[in-house]
Formats: sequence, structure tokens, C-alpha cells
Amino acid sequence: MVPRPSRPPTGGRRPAAAGDGDGGDAHPVDRLPRPAQLLTGGFQHVAASYAGVVAPPLVVGAYVGLSPVEITFLVGASLFTAGIATLLQTVGLWKVGARLPFVNGVSFAGVAPMLAVADAQADRRDALPVIYGAVIVAGALGFLLAPSFCKLVRFFPPVVSGTVITLIGITLLPVSFGWIQGGHPDRPAPLTNLALAGATLAVVLALRRLLRGFLQQIAILLGLLAGTLLAIPAGAVDTTATRHAALVGFPTPFHFGSPHFELSAIVSMCVLMLVCMTESTADMLALGEIVDREADEKVIAAGLRADTLGTALSPLFNGFANSAFAQNIGLVALTRVRSRFTVAACGLMFVLLGLSPVFASLIAVVPQPVLGGAGIVLFGTVAASGINVLRTAGLDQGDNLLIAATSLGVGLVPVVSRTFYDNAAIPETLKIILDSGVSAGCLTAVVLNLAFHHLGRGARLGHRGAPLRHNRHE
Repeated sequence: MVPRPSRPPTGGRRPAAAGDGDGGDAHPVDRLPRPAQLLTGGFQHVAASYAGVVAPPLVVGAYVGLSPVEITFLVGASLFTAGIATLLQTVGLWKVGARLPFVNGVSFAGVAPMLAVADAQADRRDALPVIYGAVIVAGALGFLLAPSFCKLVRFFPPVVSGTVITLIGITLLPVSFGWIQGGHPDRPAPLTNLALAGATLAVVLALRRLLRGFLQQIAILLGLLAGTLLAIPAGAVDTTATRHAALVGFPTPFHFGSPHFELSAIVSMCVLMLVCMTESTADMLALGEIVDREADEKVIAAGLRADTLGTALSPLFNGFANSAFAQNIGLVALTRVRSRFTVAACGLMFVLLGLSPVFASLIAVVPQPVLGGAGIVLFGTVAASGINVLRTAGLDQGDNLLIAATSLGVGLVPVVSRTFYDNAAIPETLKIILDSGVSAGCLTAVVLNLAFHHLGRGARLGHRGAPLRHNRHE
């Protein structure tokens, strides 16, 4: 976690980090950066989250038998709806939006239940309307539950939030490794991919070490550019998508048909929505620590409303369930650019990319190994931030150490073995939770914290129980 500078004893405001922008006495989160910083910072967030946004529609589209043209349309729709959801989250509307520098995008946790819905259809090509109907209901239900769900924040003391933040980073690192392996995690990484990833990582680290100010903040972006240039002579840059993409393409509402409502699909998606809300709550707590703005119940409720409203609206434009993207937490921590307007610029870029497939395809030119090299820094930063929170959680107390150790162990199971829960006796809805290391570890930590610190003997132990007096999350 980014170390928290000491506050001036006389009430002076905290010095702004480089790149926080202008805004007088406004909190760095609410300051508007200069145009150049706004655009380049927003593009960095696009680059960090683009692969996560487009991966689910690519997988689902291919699975249900869509043509390449229809898959391209589905990807554009996901970019468009991710942009709308991100703008809701960062700019806010009424009581919707945490107004934190959060990117919202398509949740990869939804891929497994969506494929299960497709398998349940007589013809997989009929699955998308059923999926969209279930997502609409799940999003609406989540929106109604947001004010109550946010009250769970009192069960996220440092031992819980630190464990979850650490798991977020650790569970994202395999994504980077998969990129370096060229999207084939079951195969060894080609030597060319290893070289490109290593070169990108080295460039990012060198730029962070040697540069200062604004250039240092965009080290990730410069590293991606350098890695892509290095990939050209290696033949690793594919421009086919750009050559065949259309200049303009609006995501026609209900392009794949009117939504259908099937009970089994709705139940599955509602469970997914609860999982996404759990992960988003943990992500908001993590980002609140990084930007020095407490994610209290009011902020979390508003953030969950943005998640769920974005999810309910996404099927209108052929999108899927949205949730907060943990990838961008690492970018905020690394660059120290805390302005939510930088991420709002990212959301606007997503909208424009969704409306222009040819420009959307330009980001796809960045080779996966290059993304993987930069991802090691981004996702590793998140894990290190969680470890820093755990450092303040009082692990010298046996109960807290036991909570963290057990929760980390449970959360790492699907990271170490993706087939661990592939048992026909385990219900599919339960598998959704167990196969998400963040969700499984988070629920384990919350339950154990409740058992050791809030119930029975633990509730009577004063400072050894729930750290209500010194924990800013409760």
C-alpha cells in the first residue's frame, strides 16, 4: 500500500502528489489535471484494462458460435457499456457512483455462468437473449440491495481488507503470465514472448527510476509503446484487426434479440452479481486507502449502485455484467495520479472506441507479451499494497494471524489449481464463488473475523477483538 504521509498538526492540507492536478483546496481525487495529463493518464487506464474488457465477449462470442463480424460487434458493445459504467462510477449521478478513480468493465467472473447458460440451450446461438434477460434482473436486484450490502464494510478491518487486497494482486498476476504465454497458459512461454515481456518490464522500471514528474507518471504507457516498437521486427505485431475494422459502428440496442427471462439463468446471474458486489466492495476499500479518501458506507453504496445500474443497462447495448476493475488500482498506486477525472477520460475513450471499431482495434495492436510485462508491475503493486495493510493489522495477535493465513490459503486454491473444484457434486452456483480466489478468500476472512472478533468470547475481549477503535473501515 502506498505509505500514508503524516498530516500537518495544524490542519494544513496534505501536499498534492505529482500529477494530481489543479484545484486549490480540493481533494486530489476531485482535482482536474491539465489536458495533456488528462489524455495520457486516461489512455494508460485504457491500455491497462482494455484486455480485461474485451476478453469476456471474445470468449462468449466464440462459444455461442458468432461470426467474426458479430464478435467484433460484441467487443465494441462491451467497450461502449464499460465506458458508460466508468463514467457513472467516476463522475457520478445523484447517489450513483463512488466518485473515485475506478474503471468499470465486463466482469470475467461472469464467463463461466454465461457459458453454462449457453450449454442449457437447445442451440447455443439462442443463448445471448437469455443471458441478457438474466443480467438485467441481476443488475436491478443488486441496485436495490446496494444500501444494505454496503453495511458489510464494518466487517472489513485491516486483517480482512489487507488479505483481500493481497489476493486481488496475486490472483491478477496469472493474467500477466497468461499474456506472456500468448493466451495459452497450458504451454511454455515462447522465447520471443519472454524477451518482449522482460524488455517491457525493464523499460518501465528504468523509466520509473530515471524520469521525474509527468514523464514518470506515464512510464507504463511509454513502456507499452517501447515494447510494441520492439515487437515489430520480431513479427509479433498483428494489424489485421485494424485493416478490416469499420470506421463507425453504433451498438444497436438488442442487436441479438429481445431479452428472454429464464429462472435458472436469473438465479445464476444473481449469484454472480453478489460475487461482483463483494469484489467491488474490497476494491473500493483498497482504492480508498491508496487515494487517501475513506471508502465509507455511503461511498460504497454509491459505488455499488454504479456497478449494478451499469450492469442493468448494459444488455440494452449488448453488454454484460460490469464490476470494478482491480487492474487499475495498481496503476493509481504506481503513478500516484489520484484524480477521478483521469479515469473519467478513460471511460469517455471507451465510449468512443465502442463507437469506432477501427480505433478500438488500434489498442489491440499491443502484443499480449508486452501487456504481460507491464502487468507484472501493475498487479504486483496491488499485492504489495495489501501486504502493507496487513502490516498494520496486528498479526502479532494469534487470531489475526490465523485469519489472514487461512483466508490467503483458501483464496489461493483456484490460483494454484484451476481444476480443484471441477467436481460434479459441487453446485454450479457455489463454483462461481469458489473459482474466484478474491471472493472465496474475502468470504473466508469476513466469516473468520466475525467468529473470532464479533461473536461470543471474541466480542468480550476488548482490544483483542474487533479493532473498532482504530480501524478506519468500521
